[in-house]
Amino acid sequence: MATLTCSFILFFYLFLIIIFMVRSDPEPLQDYCVAQTQPPQTFFLNGAPCINPADASPSHFTTTALSKAGDTAANPLGFNVTLTNIRNLPGVNTLGLTMARVDIAGNGLVPPHTHPRASEVTIVIKGSSLLAGFVDTSNRLFTQQLREGDAFVFPKGLIHFLYNLDSKAPALIISGLTSQNPGAQLASAATFTTKPSIPDDILKKAFQINGQDVSRIRRNLGG
Repeated sequence: MATLTCSFILFFYLFLIIIFMVRSDPEPLQDYCVAQTQPPQTFFLNGAPCINPADASPSHFTTTALSKAGDTAANPLGFNVTLTNIRNLPGVNTLGLTMARVDIAGNGLVPPHTHPRASEVTIVIKGSSLLAGFVDTSNRLFTQQLREGDAFVFPKGLIHFLYNLDSKAPALIISGLTSQNPGAQLASAATFTTKPSIPDDILKKAFQINGQDVSRIRRNLGG
């Protein structure tokens, strides 16, 4: 029990280091900037305008958005991501962080994707066998099998994935990302479901596949 407690403390400090020392968003110039989300918005900022600080309340800094399980049956890959944002947690505005709840069904996959504006630390809350991995710019693959209490860091902008190796039990993950708006780009969708489509000849040459393969992949991905 003592060893487990020490491990969680270590993960907690790792999380704080990633979130509060390596964040990529601009530093705030005031204590907080609770997001003004009510329309109309007559001008645009790199972020969101603030309400009057005198109108801030504790409710602006708390959320129940991550308390409910996501529907992993909503897509064929068996995963669901629930994010905090300035609408469900307006006090997060300008703080340079996002929290995410990731629900993964048995054998579910969060497919290869990138966050162009953020590093990510993932902590397994529930799950006995989760494979996490990322690929660096020299095409070296880093993977680790995670269990409850384990954490894994994905460097900013690199392709990464999460796969639940357990075919029966679902997994629950909490992630922290070092940007208020980290962005997410699925590698497969970004290649095969663009509007307009990337020319077939480019895809055939890049992936060494034929025209039928291109059509089949597009169709399977909904492109």
